Amino acid sequence: MTSIKSLRWLMRKKSGLSDGGKSSFKMKQLPFLAVLCTIMLFIVYRTTKYQYHQEEVYPSTSGKLKGLPRGIIHDNSDLELRPLWSRSNSRSKAVYSNSNLLAVPVGIKQKQNVDAMVQKFLRENFTIILFHYDGNVDGWWNLDWSSKAIHIVARNQTKWWFAKRFLHPDIVSIYDYIFLWDEDLGVEHFSPSRYVEIIKREGLEISQPALDPNSTEIHHKITIRARTKKFHRRVYERRGSTRCSDLSEGPPCTGFVEGMAPVFSRSAWYCTWHLIQNDLVHGWGVDMKLGYCAQGDRTKKVGVVDSEYVFHQGIQTLGGSGHRMTKVYAFSFPNVGIHFVSVSFLNVYRVTASQNIA
Repeated sequence: MTSIKSLRWLMRKKSGLSDGGKSSFKMKQLPFLAVLCTIMLFIVYRTTKYQYHQEEVYPSTSGKLKGLPRGIIHDNSDLELRPLWSRSNSRSKAVYSNSNLLAVPVGIKQKQNVDAMVQKFLRENFTIILFHYDGNVDGWWNLDWSSKAIHIVARNQTKWWFAKRFLHPDIVSIYDYIFLWDEDLGVEHFSPSRYVEIIKREGLEISQPALDPNSTEIHHKITIRARTKKFHRRVYERRGSTRCSDLSEGPPCTGFVEGMAPVFSRSAWYCTWHLIQNDLVHGWGVDMKLGYCAQGDRTKKVGVVDSEYVFHQGIQTLGGSGHRMTKVYAFSFPNVGIHFVSVSFLNVYRVTASQNIA
């Protein structure tokens, strides 16, 4: 009888030990399961957030491409050349070395000047795009750098026509700054890298290099180089109906750059591209509106860089301006130490003395 009770006691003890072992094993599994659940929840969260971001940032694109799986849409591009002989894996691993873009409308008559300009920008790792308004591309192939540039041809079209159609913000989104210049600018005293350094440091979203006072054409006083400054944002002037003072809040006194050599940040160009009308031809008057795209206060975000300046040759292209220069007037402003020679209709100022620029 005693042995039977002892056996039952041993069996109950064994059963208890067995249950305790299972409970202990389950307790050890809990931390592992908690970590696993946390990882899975994190993955689900990041995936959902990424999909939401894709749809939020590009709602119009996603709406038009509903047939494509999520995550496959690539909304932007660039102007980097892709050699035919490079392998696909090397293309996918490519690192963009060019963070800025120079786009210039060109004609074969200005080949020498454009050559000097492009060589300077190429040394600073700029992407170069040439808009050939005269249809002559073959005449450029003998230049060493020509194969490194992108050439687009459309006869008798202007800079703004080209820019609207070939510099879409999604295409140029990899570039920090877009230089949209004319072909008749002398760059002897201009360094692209130093220029970019200045506008980055000063927070200029829209800018231009100052014009050499001896330039053939100067249309606005604010664009004239101030020899003692690195850059300026406004000008002081009393001429005709123009009254430029510290109270001035818009062009041509402040917040203004001219259309011959504007430089845009990525964000400013996004706005400017949408501002440009599809049927815009010469672009007259657009420079007065660019301040709306300054990404903030245009009196602070728009400026003219004096230490890196260019020479404006004032060469008429696309058949000339259609205006005849008939009268020449001389203006003198002793209080600001500046003298002008103005050619009627073209409104050309020739500077022969110092000026008061802030």
